[in-house]
Amino acid sequence: MIPGTSDNTFALVVPTLNEAGNIDKLLSALTDALSDTLYEYEIIVVDDGSTDGTVDKVRSWSMRDSRIRVLSRAGERGLAGAVLYGWSQSRANLLGVIDADLQHPPELLPELLKAAERADIAIASRYARGNGIKGWNPLRVAVSKLSTLAAAPLISKRNLRVTDPMSGFFVTHRRCIEGLTFQTTGFKLLLEVLVRGRIHTAEEVAYNFGLRHAGESKASATVAFHYLHLLGRLSRDMVLRSSEQ
Repeated sequence: MIPGTSDNTFALVVPTLNEAGNIDKLLSALTDALSDTLYEYEIIVVDDGSTDGTVDKVRSWSMRDSRIRVLSRAGERGLAGAVLYGWSQSRANLLGVIDADLQHPPELLPELLKAAERADIAIASRYARGNGIKGWNPLRVAVSKLSTLAAAPLISKRNLRVTDPMSGFFVTHRRCIEGLTFQTTGFKLLLEVLVRGRIHTAEEVAYNFGLRHAGESKASATVAFHYLHLLGRLSRDMVLRSSEQ
């Protein structure tokens, strides 16, 4: 656990739900990547009721490395809520999130942390180079691009140049979100951070989105519903904010 709040403290949250097939490989890669940085870090696995032994595997890691810990949320669901809960349990000044399914490359973390030293938020982007989603089926590509297009007006109003506001792999500063309230349901926390947070500068780091290593995708119609609800709420809030200025 990070005792202080110096500038070089970093807390990375890994939300999990039945990721036993991925978690060992992920934690090994994360510790390797972070060992190459100058940051005092902790990895916080927030589990939403796994039944496949995910929690036991993380506890085994935490017994060997005090920088790794697991938090269980009984009866809770939602990636955004898990991330926010994990961040609230740390005093680190830099806060990040990465998926547990190995589709996000842990080796990108040092570059993301360097980008975060220059900007309010650093985002791993599938679209910064234009070819980060190779291997996806046409339907998934279409859904992803439509979701990104739907969010574009909200991002442009903040004068931010972000190609991947749907990314689940990013690093931001605590000062940018502290004291703000975010939606705990759904999977698209980054979009809300970009719109609601104290974000004035953003940097993107390009990467190729990998294939899931093990386990099942959490995408569903419910996730889509929560995203549409978030878009509507953010749009209404921006209209109200504009009318008050």
